[in-house]
Amino acid sequence: MPKMTFIERDGTRREVEAPLGLSVLEVAHKHDVDLEGACEGSLACSTCHVIVDPEWFSKLTKPSEDEEDMLDLAFGLEKTSRLGCQIVITQALDGLTVKLPNSVRAYNK
Repeated sequence: MPKMTFIERDGTRREVEAPLGLSVLEVAHKHDVDLEGACEGSLACSTCHVIVDPEWFSKLTKPSEDEEDMLDLAFGLEKTSRLGCQIVITQALDGLTVKLPNSVRAYNK
């Protein structure tokens, strides 16, 4: 099974199993990683913002225009920022590393 690493806000590296077909957001929730995802992956917020390790960024599919619009709302945006709900685990992403940003924008349902 593919694996991925989350770098938590305190710098702790956490390697977890990342089942094929799940999003990074779903993998985070499966392993109790503190990645909110207030809209539950419907691309209506930016609370699942992650910073992808530059080594992996070019291996991802390009973000959609809707994802780019939501990323504009994220705090701490970086060149390799993506929404975790939009990154789906494939065999090619075995070893993916993402960092959680220091803070996220509050979201009210």
